[in-house]
Amino acid sequence: MALKINFNAEAAVTHTALLRNERAMNKSLLRISTGNRILSAADDAAGLFIADQLNVVAAALQQGNRNIQTGISALQIAETNVGQIFDKLQTIYTKAQSAANDINDPNARAALQRDISYLVDAIQKIGTDTEYNGIKLLDGTFSDKVIHYGARANQTITVGIADVRATKLGAFMVSGTGKSFVSSSEAYSDIITGDWQFSTADSVIVNGISLNSSLTQGAVDAYSIASAINSNSDLQLNGISARASNSMTGASWAGVNVTFTPSGTDPMTGSATATIYITEGFNTNVNDATKTITLTRSTTSTGTLFSNLDSLVADINSEAINKGLSVRAYVSEGRLLLKSEEGKTIGAQVTLSASADDNGSVTVSFDLNQIFGGSSAVVSSTASDGTDTNEGSGVKVGDLTIAGIDAYSYNFTGISTNNAGLGVEASDDATAKDLTTLNVTTNRDAELALDIVNKALQKVDKVRTQIGSVINNLQAIWDGQKASFDNTKEAENVIRNTDFAEEMSTFTTMQIRMQSGVAMLAQANALPQLVLQLLR
Repeated sequence: MALKINFNAEAAVTHTALLRNERAMNKSLLRISTGNRILSAADDAAGLFIADQLNVVAAALQQGNRNIQTGISALQIAETNVGQIFDKLQTIYTKAQSAANDINDPNARAALQRDISYLVDAIQKIGTDTEYNGIKLLDGTFSDKVIHYGARANQTITVGIADVRATKLGAFMVSGTGKSFVSSSEAYSDIITGDWQFSTADSVIVNGISLNSSLTQGAVDAYSIASAINSNSDLQLNGISARASNSMTGASWAGVNVTFTPSGTDPMTGSATATIYITEGFNTNVNDATKTITLTRSTTSTGTLFSNLDSLVADINSEAINKGLSVRAYVSEGRLLLKSEEGKTIGAQVTLSASADDNGSVTVSFDLNQIFGGSSAVVSSTASDGTDTNEGSGVKVGDLTIAGIDAYSYNFTGISTNNAGLGVEASDDATAKDLTTLNVTTNRDAELALDIVNKALQKVDKVRTQIGSVINNLQAIWDGQKASFDNTKEAENVIRNTDFAEEMSTFTTMQIRMQSGVAMLAQANALPQLVLQLLR
């Protein structure tokens, strides 16, 4: 054994080990006290980079969720107020429905009109004033708004709310009053086999969608056009619907006049027959028993056939019910009122037949004005020493109303330019009717108001459901990002934070090493003293 006193190698090595143990123990102590495994970049450079990036993502996810909550708060305000608008529109609808009832007198309708005007004004104010932090929500300016929800660029959702002010709610309308055509010398079948047929030159196009294939004939029937529109899925998706209605009121009822005129001394013999056909829908065959109502009266003396209007109405309705037709007859202040609730074309033909021997003559006459008010066509048949038959007829097209939520155009070329017109331009854009145009002072205007409010209700309901869908979407994104935030923080925790069980084990080990190191350093420092034994 070599003994030296100038340099104690064992003590130096032991001291170095003691310093390393001290440094390790101090670092372990700091990790335990701070909870952080990485105290500086020197501890784990790669781990620090990954942990910092994870921390950035987690913070961005948290901010994104705060952005989502802000967006949801604004949308909830909008949805609540859109719901108020819907409730007010529903009230307007029922008031317009009440005004459509002709039992109301002018004062009652005026009161309903005032109520509706106040409700419209309230809707306008809600649409104008609703805001979030100074940002208008329902006046149409809240469009293409970006909500940044994600941790990275372009992780956004774009939202917008349509304008739901009263001046922007309503319907785009096409409204026409069907024409009438009356002839004192033509049969019903002769009237409708000409211009009334659907030809290749005719068009029924709504919002760019052709309905020609659904109207092989009878395109002038408002019911057929409305049915074609309502059964078209593309038009339904665009919020376009139609309705047809048809009614006509004749002049004061006088029945069929029959006059027997004898000549000479011999009594004359003869008869008079009057037949009234009521036809529903486009029907070229007046003898089609499934679509016509046939009523016949005869007499052999001067008088009036079909003199009892109440009886005539009862007979028409009885046959209509038996045959499943929608046409109905009513007595309206001594006049005949014919109505088709479905809006089908109403036709009528009156056939008069007179027969007489050579002792006189028989004249049978009927003014078609009694069925088609406003006409002056008189059907007449006169016979002397023989038989004479004449017929006259008329047709009334239903009124057509087309309503859409958004703007559209139409083309009715052909069917709107002849005798069978629908009372609308051959082609045009639909007319915008907003809530401020509502007028319920007459039945017709109240019915139109119902169409306008109905489309406004559909639009508001659509806007409300869209807001709800966006809220659900944002909430789903929030839930997903919250899970991502939790997992990201956990991943950062694995890298950055202290595992206390492991670190306490390390600290204990370092503590024991320090204690043993101090003891061994004392022993190493004592080794040079052995030299003194050699010097004695």
